[in-house]
Amino acid sequence: MSSPQQIDDAGHEVMHSLRFTRLLIPVLIGIVVVAYLLWDQFDPVEFAKIQWRLHTLVWILIAFLFVVVRHIVYALRLYILSDKFFSFRKCVELIFIWEFSSAITPTSFGGTAVALFLFSKEKLSLARTTSIIIYTVVLDTAVFLLFLPLLFLFFGTSIIRPNMGYFFDLDGWGVTFLVSLLVMFSYAAFFYYGLFRNPGQFRRILVMLTYNRFLRRFRAQAVQLGNDIVLASRDLTRHTNRFHFLAFTYTAMAWICRFLVVNALIIAIVPGTHGGLGDQLEIFGRLMSMYVIMAFSPTPGGAGLAEIVFNGFLHDFVPTGISLIIAFIWRLLTYYSYLFAGAIVVPAWLQGHVRLRRKRAEEEEE
Repeated sequence: MSSPQQIDDAGHEVMHSLRFTRLLIPVLIGIVVVAYLLWDQFDPVEFAKIQWRLHTLVWILIAFLFVVVRHIVYALRLYILSDKFFSFRKCVELIFIWEFSSAITPTSFGGTAVALFLFSKEKLSLARTTSIIIYTVVLDTAVFLLFLPLLFLFFGTSIIRPNMGYFFDLDGWGVTFLVSLLVMFSYAAFFYYGLFRNPGQFRRILVMLTYNRFLRRFRAQAVQLGNDIVLASRDLTRHTNRFHFLAFTYTAMAWICRFLVVNALIIAIVPGTHGGLGDQLEIFGRLMSMYVIMAFSPTPGGAGLAEIVFNGFLHDFVPTGISLIIAFIWRLLTYYSYLFAGAIVVPAWLQGHVRLRRKRAEEEEE
């Protein structure tokens, strides 16, 4: 989070991140990985078993519907969190830009920095901007921390990876999953404490940590984050339980739709598909585990990594020879679609703000 002046100073860096030449990075990574996987894993015998019929088309359309519903639900969440400052149509547009920025930048930068810049340009107050960005982190993580333990109770360690019989029967992916989940839980709990329990103490802890000589250079950022948490806490705690219930409900719906895209594609394409509720819930749990690992991907939008880990997490449900086909359609619907949509929405949004800036300049001159 930042002060208004810092937001303006960061504007050029954010605009640099939205350059369309950066589209080439995730696209090229995806092409290289898919080409390699086609060479290494593609099985023409398994591919020939796919029955391209009405059933397949219907379930692919259902998968696409889940993508649309997810976008709408995210827009509704932003509509609620902004206290209806943005119109619903504006929320739909801003979610396109937010998703586009996340698709072309690593997770550690894309969402938060661009959202901060977007909301400031839309004249949303700093307190509300801060509360939206921090609260969405808590909400997103809360969904995982609620659903994963429940799925673990039903399916045990098999939701972490196929054929995992014991909790300590971990390989590299299992260890990565547990470490990533622990990191997610830690920062969500930390921010929850700051937002809803004791923002003043949260700020003091942050500043106190920077007394260490190794962390001293982060003191300014720690002070700023502490101040941002105090602002966000004041904004969020004045809302009713209904506000928080709707915010969490929309968040959960969005994540459910995100993962059900893959469930629908498996039903569409895999011969003799696993249509039982138990199998579908286990697939859902695997996808949540897979995303925990992907959330810390160093590549833009998880490009390349998503295609690689897909087969590893689902090879007991999807034959290796056709998993790449499902992974490619999944990424086309949920990732590359935002790259293409962003190529239309982002220029229109930028041109609108350029025209507004010129109009204000002309009015001031008159």
